Amino acid sequence: MYATFDDSLITGNEMIDEQHRELIDKINKLLKSCEESSGQLSAIKMLEYLSDYTEFHLGEEEKLQEEIDYPGLKAHQQKHEELRQTVRDLHLMLQEQEGPSEEFVKKVEEKVINWLYYHIKTFDRSIAEFIFMREQPERL
Repeated sequence: MYATFDDSLITGNEMIDEQHRELIDKINKLLKSCEESSGQLSAIKMLEYLSDYTEFHLGEEEKLQEEIDYPGLKAHQQKHEELRQTVRDLHLMLQEQEGPSEEFVKKVEEKVINWLYYHIKTFDRSIAEFIFMREQPERL
């Protein structure tokens, strides 16, 4: 199962939405590398690529939340730590196995894609709504 960025994932914040598109692209590249015969090496490389971008994206989101004094920052950081831990767990799986297994792919689907969809639709959308309310108080 590949990830897709559709209208249900739009937060309304251009920076966040563009980074989510890029994150989904990197997840799909990881899944594609799991299908290729190069196996473990390719998957490790793509997982590192995903890991680096994930760190960048989560850092940007957290920086944005600090700048706007977002009241849910601590809870959001805790949710981000869940994804960071999942990526660390995936690294361990690849190191312990001779290549990306069906179990590895299933974990990417369940713990990365499904987590990301839920996180965007709830936590990240609330940031965009908070920004909108601050910038458009007359609309309340």
